[in-house]
Amino acid sequence: MSVLTTARGDLIAYDDSGPADAPAVMFITGAGPDRAGDPTTRATAELLATQGIRSLFADRLGRGESVSNGPITLDAQLAAITELAAISRAPVVLVGHSSGCALAMLAAARVPNVAGMFLWEAPLGLFPEGAAAWWASVRESIDAGDLEAAVARYMAGMPPEWLDALKQTPEYPRVVLGWVPDGEALAAVEQRGYATSAPLVALTATETFPGMVATADALAAAAATGTSERMPGSDHSWNADAMAQRLADFLHPLS
Repeated sequence: MSVLTTARGDLIAYDDSGPADAPAVMFITGAGPDRAGDPTTRATAELLATQGIRSLFADRLGRGESVSNGPITLDAQLAAITELAAISRAPVVLVGHSSGCALAMLAAARVPNVAGMFLWEAPLGLFPEGAAAWWASVRESIDAGDLEAAVARYMAGMPPEWLDALKQTPEYPRVVLGWVPDGEALAAVEQRGYATSAPLVALTATETFPGMVATADALAAAAATGTSERMPGSDHSWNADAMAQRLADFLHPLS
């Protein structure tokens, strides 16, 4: 494990695998587990290293072994992503998972050496009243100090067993405070879009939730250079072998 100290004084814990001078992949997780609880992303990073691709896999701000030096805001999270990406002198592909896709789309404009965005099952365009209205309801509960209601509102539309499992964790319900960047990013991207012409690959699992394929198709169509692809996976997770190979195929020509 390595640790980056950001300009704000946040401590970002991350794993750095693969050749230091190689094109890099930076994983941006969504409102999910930390590095220790994400074996699929870890396996993907290890597979990429065997193909000569560098991987940066960090605990999100305030999660796992990453320590926040203040409120976990969208700007602080984007700054952490940007500063970690700057470790690579080579081209970097940002790989967003779920709500991490919105963070990747906003961060890409800040990363000078960004070579592309891989977006795995971005939950955009799926909120009945729009992401801004959804996030406003979550934010209202947070501001009122009702974190349990905030978690329930954030998880609206997700399988009920996901919320049940979350309630068994020691982080519940304060975990929702670490999701503030996700909610703000999803609302911002839906309302204002994003400012980068980097190639975009929108990916969904072969077994996915309703609406995900349509969202991927729309993201690809709206990008300056975009593709929408299906890939082996289920339950909102990708297959490590398939993802590693697809990323390697994209990055090898940049070596």
